[in-house]
Amino acid sequence: MNRSHTENHLVSRIGWLRAAILGANDGIVSTASLIVGVASASAGRSEILVAGIAGLVAGAMSMAAGEYVSVSSQSDTEKADLERERLELETQPEFEREELAQIYVARGLDSDLAHKVADQLMAKDALGAHARDELGISDVMTAKPIQAALTSAATFSVGAILPLIVVSISPISILVATVSIASLFFLAALGALGARAGGADTTKATLRVSFWGALAMALTAAIGSLVGTAV
Repeated sequence: MNRSHTENHLVSRIGWLRAAILGANDGIVSTASLIVGVASASAGRSEILVAGIAGLVAGAMSMAAGEYVSVSSQSDTEKADLERERLELETQPEFEREELAQIYVARGLDSDLAHKVADQLMAKDALGAHARDELGISDVMTAKPIQAALTSAATFSVGAILPLIVVSISPISILVATVSIASLFFLAALGALGARAGGADTTKATLRVSFWGALAMALTAAIGSLVGTAV
């Protein structure tokens, strides 16, 4: 009897998921912290909203630029390594064959089988075999700068909008508490969603994200309160 066996590995989501979670988390934490800090300094609603919107725009652009630059650096390194490997395959094919075979030996194959595997893989796609098994570069893990930049900027904006919505509807007298509590809820939901999308432990992820968000808001509230008192 034939049985189909379908596997749905979540590692393919790592690239965009990391950028999405980082962007949304930073959007919530940085904007909520900015709002809490400004509100603690006894600012009015309009000043708080202006500060929050400015933080959203600046943060989204910063996230996009930062992700693009950092992931581009990774991409440049990968391309340089692949070019170096391509040259070595052209000039030292036997050395590269032995190098690949020894990688398989280290993974548990006997020497004869390791050399046969190396020969067959190199006959089909020598550079691909060395990229994957020697350099650790695969299609799933390859750096994608534009995808990372756009994902981070978009999710940062979405995350940053949430505390701003709370500011617009919350009574000014309890704004700090309302934004703090709502933002912790948003962070907890984000942690759980990200963990679920990545197949990880939701409780651990939720607690981790909530803890660092609470710490950031507490510190900025304290600083804002001190600045407001001094001014």
